[in-house]
Amino acid sequence: MQAFWDSVVEHWIISACAAFFAFLVLVAIYDVFIQKNHIILHNFPIVGHLRYWLETIGPELRQYWVANDKEEAPFNRQERSWIYASAKGENSTFGFGTTENLYELGYPIIKHAAFPFPEHKVVHTTQDKTYVPCLKVMGEHHKRKRQFHPQSVINISAMSFGSLGERAVSALNKGAMGANCYHNSGEGGVSPYHEFGADVMWQLGTGYFGARDADGRFSLDVLGRKCDENEHIRCIEIKLSQGAKPGKGGILPGKKVTAQIARTRGIPIGEDCMSPNAHREFDTVDGLIDFIERIAERTGLPVGIKSAIGIMNFWDELASRMKARGEGPDFISIDGAEGGTGAAPLTFADHVSLPFRVGFKRVYPIFQAAGVSKDVVWIGSGKLGFPDRAIVAFAMGCDLIQVAREAMISIGCIQAQKCHTGHCPAGIATQNRWLQAGVNVEDKAIRMTRYVQSFRKELLSLSYACGYQHPCQFNGREIEFCIGVNDYSRLDKVLGYERDSTGLMETRSLSGSVVVVD
Repeated sequence: MQAFWDSVVEHWIISACAAFFAFLVLVAIYDVFIQKNHIILHNFPIVGHLRYWLETIGPELRQYWVANDKEEAPFNRQERSWIYASAKGENSTFGFGTTENLYELGYPIIKHAAFPFPEHKVVHTTQDKTYVPCLKVMGEHHKRKRQFHPQSVINISAMSFGSLGERAVSALNKGAMGANCYHNSGEGGVSPYHEFGADVMWQLGTGYFGARDADGRFSLDVLGRKCDENEHIRCIEIKLSQGAKPGKGGILPGKKVTAQIARTRGIPIGEDCMSPNAHREFDTVDGLIDFIERIAERTGLPVGIKSAIGIMNFWDELASRMKARGEGPDFISIDGAEGGTGAAPLTFADHVSLPFRVGFKRVYPIFQAAGVSKDVVWIGSGKLGFPDRAIVAFAMGCDLIQVAREAMISIGCIQAQKCHTGHCPAGIATQNRWLQAGVNVEDKAIRMTRYVQSFRKELLSLSYACGYQHPCQFNGREIEFCIGVNDYSRLDKVLGYERDSTGLMETRSLSGSVVVVD
């Protein structure tokens, strides 16, 4: 009997080897005589396929085995490790001193106070000890009917359902609810996966998805009805441009337009979904302000704008017209060229629009000079999902921070850089059901919550160390940048201005988060 089974096994092994050899012969014949597009495959049949396969997993090979902790882009291994550890509730501290070059041009230093804010005297008035609300109320200056007070200075930036899968969007929304921060819908509209309880900022792009009539035009009635029906929509952001591809429209291929995406966006199933590069509802500054006021009047919600920074004439005119009319956006989101969740042509990603710090530095003083900066809630985005970068943004004038890719990393993104292909191996930026199946929504939601809470905890610790109770109390005086060999300069001198803190402490009590016991 044993001899029989041995012969069977031997027969199967020989057959398998013969079949495999025959398969290789067929591949070689195809590579050499049939296919005409690949030189490598023709010259090196069979073996050439290994080269293309290794190329497809190049980012993964580099990030885990080739690049050192500080080399990789856009987020190096050390940055990703901090996000992963924070999201998992693990130890996110580092030992044996800094590995940074403290004398590198542009390196920031946050200066601590001789007498820190007395953390031991702080009594928390909420269960979440990381609670850090915004010090402004959206829509307060323009007296909107349904004003919005963001309960977190750290929030989720725009990522559409369509570019992200339903499980990823669900995890982000549930995580935002747990962290009490808001969730920007992205220009794809508010889907059922944005409705698990978090506050939602509905972004309106050039396609007006979710707010379209039967002819695909913007409909104020559709927008207003949806805002009336959905209590979670707390504000509306009009996207003029984004850091990933400013001034360029986009396309969601028809094969990605599922029935649910079609319902959410108000488009036909299975057809390419186009976003124009310009708005149809306005093409002047006064037209933009009129559009904002129409939406605010119908919905009662605060309405703001999002833009990357390019030619400055627009911002000069916007600040001037806001001052003259007493109308305009309730908040302004400044996106840096560092942004990148949206797929973009290489030149747009690398060379169009200014980086966040440069762009914000040029825009904010214009509104200060016009006397309207204090009336606007300022939001920053563009690779700001780390405490040191957030502190710099707050010191420059931001009231809130929005993070996108960092939020993706917190729920499992491995930076494979395949977002534009639909084959995200982590199941985040894809509609592929098999790849999405690995995303445990409840577990990833908890990780998202932990990331935001860990982020805010470090922001509070930094604030206390510098003598402040809230991160928006930072000014340029507490931050210095390396400007040469053994030489640093204060941020306020580099900027040429100090953030406008008029009314922050007087009108917005900090007792909602912490109080100091005498």
